[in-house]
Amino acid sequence: MNTHNPTRRHLALAVALACTGLVSLPANAHGEKAHADAPKELRLEQKPWGIAAPAKAATRTIEIRMSDKMRYSPDRIEVREGETVRLVHRNRGKLMHEFVLGTADELAAHAELMKKFPNMEHDEPYMAHVPAGQRAEIVWTFNRPGEFEFACLLPGHYEAGMVGRVIVKPR
Repeated sequence: MNTHNPTRRHLALAVALACTGLVSLPANAHGEKAHADAPKELRLEQKPWGIAAPAKAATRTIEIRMSDKMRYSPDRIEVREGETVRLVHRNRGKLMHEFVLGTADELAAHAELMKKFPNMEHDEPYMAHVPAGQRAEIVWTFNRPGEFEFACLLPGHYEAGMVGRVIVKPR
């Protein structure tokens, strides 16, 4: 394969990442269009921090506000192992923000990739892309105890401290 062509290099990287599970293809971009407009199939893939769930399974709702000060409020949430939570994200700013659940290591690695490929396309059930003034939600079952994180991985946002913590208390 000719990897001197930037387009082929990006495609090769995207395919390699898709195979490792870091990125899923096909998907939507980080553009300004809200992803909530398009119906999407719920992919049930177990992650170290839990698994997606249908909306009707939620037993509690937690609202998380996003701001252009590059902060979440609250920036720490606690749930019980096995609890299914509707996470409602409200973007109070004028910039696009996102909410991505994961481990600290996975989020840091993804943030580095986003710096190199800011228009990288992906859409996972543990991600919410929220345009200015809009809302989005994720329904998630936290079926593994531990400490996990959420972050905005858009270039510059993560580095500015747009990170929060999820504490999943064992049963």
